[in-house]
Amino acid sequence: MIGVGGKIKQYSSVLDKPLSKGRQEVSLSAFAFLFSELVQYNQTQVDNIAELERRLEDAGYAVGARVLELFCHREKGNRRETRLLGILSFVHTTVWKVLFGKVADSLEKGTEHEDEYMISEKELLVNRFISIPKDMGTFNCGAFVAGIVRGVLDNAGFPAVVTAHFVPMEGQQRPRTTILIKFADEVLRREAKLV
Repeated sequence: MIGVGGKIKQYSSVLDKPLSKGRQEVSLSAFAFLFSELVQYNQTQVDNIAELERRLEDAGYAVGARVLELFCHREKGNRRETRLLGILSFVHTTVWKVLFGKVADSLEKGTEHEDEYMISEKELLVNRFISIPKDMGTFNCGAFVAGIVRGVLDNAGFPAVVTAHFVPMEGQQRPRTTILIKFADEVLRREAKLV
């Protein structure tokens, strides 16, 4: 039950409660602690950085699949995006707002390949409080967010390879994180038929 303006509104399930009503945020310190534990646990289970990033991506994939289902059920009446630019815009704006409280910094189309898109974030939340030891080199916790994006895209019918990369920025101490999305050929063929 939720009280709205003196009236009690009953929901049959937690899935029926709207996402956008009220402040339903998790504290940043609680998220940082939980995410740190996820990274540390997975770090003890692997032998190399690539395997650690793959495990974080797998964990993110499960989150992305659930976010898409929950959002489509609550907010869109079970409708999903069917066009490539529509789903990218959905991830860039709506999913990012739900998860990180703001729209992603940028969404760009790759210049070298027709099937590549990039979502860039100057200070990605999962990398904000992470200090990477020198022996871990290029480890990027953004793999978790790449997994979330892949989970949303795959479950929406847009299979893609999604990876996280650090991109140095001039005048900035910390690099920005770019989520690189490379769509499967079937997605591009389907999109070409719709044009």
